[in-house]
Amino acid sequence: MAEIRTLQDAVAELIRDGDTVALEGFTHLIPFAAGHELIRQGTTDLTLVRMTPDVVYDQLIGAGLARKLVFSWGGNPGVGSLHRFRDAVENGWPRPLELDEHSHAGMANRYAAGASGLPFGVLRGYRGSDLPARSATVSTVTCPFTGEVLAAVAALNPDVTVIHAQRADRDGNVQFWGLLGVQKEAALAARRVLVTVEELVDTLTPVPGGVVLPGWVIDAVAVAPGGAHPSYATGYSVRDNDFYENWDPVSRDRDAFTAWLKDSVYESAGGRR
Repeated sequence: MAEIRTLQDAVAELIRDGDTVALEGFTHLIPFAAGHELIRQGTTDLTLVRMTPDVVYDQLIGAGLARKLVFSWGGNPGVGSLHRFRDAVENGWPRPLELDEHSHAGMANRYAAGASGLPFGVLRGYRGSDLPARSATVSTVTCPFTGEVLAAVAALNPDVTVIHAQRADRDGNVQFWGLLGVQKEAALAARRVLVTVEELVDTLTPVPGGVVLPGWVIDAVAVAPGGAHPSYATGYSVRDNDFYENWDPVSRDRDAFTAWLKDSVYESAGGRR
């Protein structure tokens, strides 16, 4: 059952060295505040999972927290590459990074299988791709009804899923809406769930297209206004396009990145070493 906690306490209690951690969000509701708290706490040797790793994963990788990345696409949306990600893969800085790459459909099916309590998901995909040869989590299965050979992907069950949402009530029920990705599936597939929210409210009023995660599938809710910045939260904030553009030169240079990490994460308001 969800407890209302501070972000610092929730991260410390729920995320441990060596965990498989998914910080999910698509275009908006990306849990940057939680990612920065992970960096401040120095939680390490993580297997990071995400359908579309972007700048927050660049930061986590550059800070040396990740030993492996499970993903389908990675980049600075609208700008270009993730240079801390590239440096880790190409040069092993600050540490080597193991990769398990999938298609978007493959990742979505892996989360859905995990959320459904199934050992694997099935899809028509990966044909003509060399991804199955590169991953131990992709195989094939023959349909017992038609004989068709289909792709099979191992279920994803993160130790912890972290998402950002617009609001929660005081019982820990969480509501989010707008352009959504696989947050719901990633949360239901996880062993532990942390949600940061823009605000706590007494009552969750219906919103068209809104998703409600009941408090009994969530371990902790932390109030973090602006916790998706520089992404956005529909109805609460807008995307900081300048940040994404400015991230490119910062992330290209190790010294510039290290200085940014010191100033903007470790020594930011509420930050600690």
